[in-house]
Amino acid sequence: MLFLKTFRLWLLCICLFNLMACKEEEQPKAEEPVEEQPIEEEPPQETKILVFSKTSGFRHGSIAAGIAAIQKLGAENSFKVDTTENAAKFTDENLKQYKAVVFLSTTQDVLNETQQGVFERYIQAGGGFVGVHAATDTEYEWPWYNKLVGAYFNGHPSVRKATIDVTDRTHISTKHLPARWERNDEWYNFKSINPDIHVLANLDETSYQGGTNGANHPIAWYHEFDGGRAWYTAGGHTNESYTEPDFVAHLLGGILYAIGDES
Repeated sequence: MLFLKTFRLWLLCICLFNLMACKEEEQPKAEEPVEEQPIEEEPPQETKILVFSKTSGFRHGSIAAGIAAIQKLGAENSFKVDTTENAAKFTDENLKQYKAVVFLSTTQDVLNETQQGVFERYIQAGGGFVGVHAATDTEYEWPWYNKLVGAYFNGHPSVRKATIDVTDRTHISTKHLPARWERNDEWYNFKSINPDIHVLANLDETSYQGGTNGANHPIAWYHEFDGGRAWYTAGGHTNESYTEPDFVAHLLGGILYAIGDES
């Protein structure tokens, strides 16, 4: 009898032990802390511009000086500058990498019809345009370009001093300039002026001989056009223009406007 009681007690202990073991196994294990991984931010897209300087007519000797000046501005202001005279670079795939395209003293016909269509789509997609000097002596048979650049070249006297009335000194390309800006350059006359341009500066034809536009003689301007942004300056004929601090700052402001950075 004693043996039976002892056996029952032993069996009860075993059952209790197994029951407690099962409950321990059923207890959920504490989750180990997961180390948070830092979110990798995409690197900011590099700001790039393309300087296009193809000529089919007169070729300005100052093109090399203009390219060097723009490259220096890029190095100093955190944008990359690519250069070309090859119109075959005007493809949808290639142009989409650039915030702005600079026509640096281009002359006459520089793009075929297919390339013109590419450039129109580039502007319509929000691209920027900068025209310097002979950019208005370009593509006379392309009405869309006439509206984009703002006017067509219509002759000039020889290089001489003249005075510019800076009529808008709030724009990034003119805010550093005096109200009356005297400088030496080749002063273009214009025809087919787009009435929608916002004039930044007028040439004072009483300050020199050879002007044909009269009191309404815009010499630098900008406007939003067909989805994009366009800026033009008629200065830049001479090599010296591209080492002249006020003109170089004027050019930089135009580039920054075209790429959308007006800070």
